[in-house]
Amino acid sequence: MAVVEYARHDGVALLGDIYVPDGPGPFPALIGVHGGGWQQGSRDIYKHWGPFLAARGYVLLAVDYRTAAPGRKSYPDAVHDVRAAVQFLKGEAASYKVDPARVALIGDSAGGHLATLVALAGDHPTFAGAYLDDKHAAQSTKVKCAVGVYGIYDMVRQWNSDQISRPRNQISEQFLGAAPMDDRRVFFDASPMSYVTMANNNTAFLLTYGTEDDIVDRGQSDDFLLALKQAKFWARNAVIQGWGHYWMGTSPEDPATGAALFAPRLLRFLEDML
Repeated sequence: MAVVEYARHDGVALLGDIYVPDGPGPFPALIGVHGGGWQQGSRDIYKHWGPFLAARGYVLLAVDYRTAAPGRKSYPDAVHDVRAAVQFLKGEAASYKVDPARVALIGDSAGGHLATLVALAGDHPTFAGAYLDDKHAAQSTKVKCAVGVYGIYDMVRQWNSDQISRPRNQISEQFLGAAPMDDRRVFFDASPMSYVTMANNNTAFLLTYGTEDDIVDRGQSDDFLLALKQAKFWARNAVIQGWGHYWMGTSPEDPATGAALFAPRLLRFLEDML
């Protein structure tokens, strides 16, 4: 594993941990985007997945991005950071034995939101062109596959859920800097669901969640999957029985974890679609 600076935005060094398989390559690659309510968390959540995937022939770049704090939103900054990670990995593909035509995004919870949003809308005018001085700003952010792990796909729906589950910590409102009744447009623009169209259906999706998740409404994944299928995306789900939230940070090689239940489904998806 090596630590890389994949971009520098507004004076902030954006770091990632990159895991590269042995052998000449080129290898398919994933970019891992951590959760934490857009407020906390780190790339360390993928510390088990990096060696696991590298041993099976996949590069993993696990990234940090700018997060929100009280009185400081991080949208669209976090989106621009994840975009830059895709551009970095494609632009530096030869340095890390990556096949730039076989790149995927994977993210958990709020990271699932960012990963799927960039997969669907990274090159959309809403987000494109913000950091033209980035070394690899000319690279497209289109990816072949995206994996959402108990993700957030509809920001208004998340805001409504926050009223019950965390009334004193409105995470979507802090992230976006507004409530829906103040700026409904920003909630639309920030929702992956808004970009699920027939004209945009060239990315394959795998969505997963636990049946006992009480942090993010599992209906988010069900409705997102339905929309993807209606728009003729290749899209499947993997329902993890008996598990709730937060299991993505566990080891996929420990049979007692939710990650271990998900790992075979993920590998089959990557083998077929990436």
